[in-house]
Amino acid sequence: MKISAFTFLKNGSLLGYPFIQSIQSVLPIVDEFVVALGPSVDDTEAQLLALNEPKLRVIKTQWCDLMREKGYVYGQQKMVAQFNCTGDWAFYIEADEVVHENDLETIKAACETHLNNPNVEALVFDYLHFYGNKNTYLHSPGWYKRAPRIIKTNVRSYAPDGLFWLVLEKNKVGRYPKAALIGARMYHYGWVRSEAQMNVKSSNVNQYWDKKPEQFDYTQIDASILREFTQTHPKVMHDWLPEATGIFQANPEHRLTRKEKRHRIKAKLERIFHLDLSKKHFRLINPNK
Repeated sequence: MKISAFTFLKNGSLLGYPFIQSIQSVLPIVDEFVVALGPSVDDTEAQLLALNEPKLRVIKTQWCDLMREKGYVYGQQKMVAQFNCTGDWAFYIEADEVVHENDLETIKAACETHLNNPNVEALVFDYLHFYGNKNTYLHSPGWYKRAPRIIKTNVRSYAPDGLFWLVLEKNKVGRYPKAALIGARMYHYGWVRSEAQMNVKSSNVNQYWDKKPEQFDYTQIDASILREFTQTHPKVMHDWLPEATGIFQANPEHRLTRKEKRHRIKAKLERIFHLDLSKKHFRLINPNK
């Protein structure tokens, strides 16, 4: 069995991504790591080359700045990297996502278990979305709680954007991949970088979503969805994460948006009926059937 990992990057340093830590977190269990690297004005390429990692393969790409439809440029770059994977499995990890070393063997075992099972096309991770500081994560139906991050390379798949895949059974009809839950977590750190870095990111990437740049204020959030994280972070993140004390404090005067009000209603329904009403870009199946 061969596992390929892949991602896409552009100005990773400038935009505050822990992309080196992300790559390092999965290297022990993969046979190659493919990076589709777009034109960058920072030291992203130099940092990648400084790893001196034989498993790493960097493919230089071009981004189409005319494509501004719902993140489709992200999907294009994702697929450039995926189409260059040579393994049985393609492990997609975004530049602000990191795997804990305690989950590596679980992930590898799941790949071995489901390799020859035609009922399983992809593998699903549980998600921890950190927010504001390293001691705080989000618990809300407005933030996806699970997502597929590993897919078989013999499945006819494509990505409409950077987040998820569709599988083609017919030439013009796509569906979410049939997936198994593997009991491993993905640590998402995109909302731990500074507000200044988030604003730089917004000014650089919102064009690909046909949106105007935003000004971020982390305190403007529904405090009821903030949870304290008391476990351990992946070792590779220890030097990257800023020191912090206690849970992140939201603005007590924050006025809930319509979306946040809807999410509160969904959260209440989840508690009462033991549901998961967050977005799911996969079809969870029983792998034994």
